[in-house]
Amino acid sequence: MPQDSVSVPGVDRPNITPLDIVRSIVLVVSVGTLALWGFATWPLPWNVVLGIGAPLVVLLVWALFLSPRPMLRLHPFLRAAVELLIYVGVTIAWWLMDQPVVGIAFAIVAIGAGLVSGRRRIA
Repeated sequence: MPQDSVSVPGVDRPNITPLDIVRSIVLVVSVGTLALWGFATWPLPWNVVLGIGAPLVVLLVWALFLSPRPMLRLHPFLRAAVELLIYVGVTIAWWLMDQPVVGIAFAIVAIGAGLVSGRRRIA
């Protein structure tokens, strides 16, 4: 028997939009890309440090400034700048792995999703 989507008093469910799903995928791809970049492009002692450290730094920055409930609230333009720095870093990582087409495709999708999300947040 299917459940009805009737609202239950006292329960606040977030509205998940396709944009939220795209932004989540962009974050997962960012973390995975930086892990791949760290492990694949550096010699042995540094590949472990960068393969684990770079994704952890991105996750820490995301939790501090960009998450739905960030620990530190920023002005929307600073928030966009932090998000853009992450996207630039991931795009550069793809270029350093000799995959410029993937880097450009990632940059287009990530910046497009960020622009639409930022416009919704400001409006």
